[in-house]
Amino acid sequence: MKILIASDGSECADEAIESLRNAGFPPKTEALVMSVADVILPPAIKEEDKFPPHEPEAVRRAHKRAEQKLRDAEEIAKRASQQIREMFPEWQVRHEAVANSPAWALIGKADEWKPDIVVLGARGHSVFGGRLILGSVSQRVLYQVSCSVRIAREPRRSADSLTRLLIGVDQSKDSNAAVEVVLNRHWPERTQVRLLAIVDTVMAVNTDPDQPGVMKWIEVSDEENWDQVRQIFEPLAERLRSAGLDTAVMIRRGKPADEIVDEAESWGADCIFVGAKGVRGIERLLLGSVSSAVSSRAGCSVEVVRPVQ
Repeated sequence: MKILIASDGSECADEAIESLRNAGFPPKTEALVMSVADVILPPAIKEEDKFPPHEPEAVRRAHKRAEQKLRDAEEIAKRASQQIREMFPEWQVRHEAVANSPAWALIGKADEWKPDIVVLGARGHSVFGGRLILGSVSQRVLYQVSCSVRIAREPRRSADSLTRLLIGVDQSKDSNAAVEVVLNRHWPERTQVRLLAIVDTVMAVNTDPDQPGVMKWIEVSDEENWDQVRQIFEPLAERLRSAGLDTAVMIRRGKPADEIVDEAESWGADCIFVGAKGVRGIERLLLGSVSSAVSSRAGCSVEVVRPVQ
């Protein structure tokens, strides 16, 4: 598994790294820690190219400030990578620092390196810039990269210390991929999972599992029909139980983002898993709607899952 981890030296970035302990990532993992100095670092001017002959003092100072911020970013990435090595001695960990716009640097590295997931803190700052990234860097990365994204927050341990995972499900390809992600991770014993389905008046049902494009709609406006909805997701729940996860199917009515965030808060979830888009695509669970809202509003970590291409 390949993980791209953004670190800017902020408290939230440290919390994101700490949250990796409870993310279930496998022992065979390659991690790249990246820190971005939010500066423009122009190329050095060769002596023969200078005009006028002496470089202006203001330009020289700007060069020095930019170079110092890049060194600071390098130190931040180095410290973060060392922290991860201590947490996961079996991982292959390296670090990198660049001078660029933070969002575009991460997007570009994700396009180049092809990680399975990008991990960011929920908020932070560009290196010594004091600029909050929630709604800018994290959300832009969420929109632009082609892999899954983990918006990580400080773990909130329950009184019984059980790991609790909430998965938003709707029979879409992306939500099914979220279930697969949980199945393929390594979780502590007695980990609890809730599959949460949000209903309104109708719900799409896959009538032929071998042909995912064949769908029908069932009436679910009345709670008396919710058992039918629950049975739709029982096969997924059974797969999770077979993997040793204590799993239940939950049905709620309302706005998906509101219900997912509220359920995670009341239950004390450690992480929410949602697909990047859902069964109605642009009409319903498109990224920018449910997954974006959940990632920005939840009090716990959120993984927005994209199916492997």
